[in-house]
Amino acid sequence: MTDTPTRVTLEELAAIVARRAAAEGEPSYTRTLLAKGVAKCAQKLGEEAVETALAAVGTDTKAVISESADLLYHLAVLLQARGVSLDDVYAELGRRTNQSGLEEKASRPKG
Repeated sequence: MTDTPTRVTLEELAAIVARRAAAEGEPSYTRTLLAKGVAKCAQKLGEEAVETALAAVGTDTKAVISESADLLYHLAVLLQARGVSLDDVYAELGRRTNQSGLEEKASRPKG
């Protein structure tokens, strides 16, 4: 008998983060991060983004997978901290896919 890993969608991950954020009195890494505020959550996301990029240029595919999972988790935590839903992010992705990437990038405010 083989152990098949559970597949978790981004929606499920966001729901897990939200549940942990709301859980009173239960020790949780998620709650610890959220209690430290948006800046700490953003810092952790940045660290995981760099680690994912570094893994991507290496030769260890398992490291890319592991770091990508960390990156998605920390993105879910940051979105929770900011009160941004995946639906909001999906809507923005939908808006962007209605035009070419070059057109979308050119339409962004300069700054």
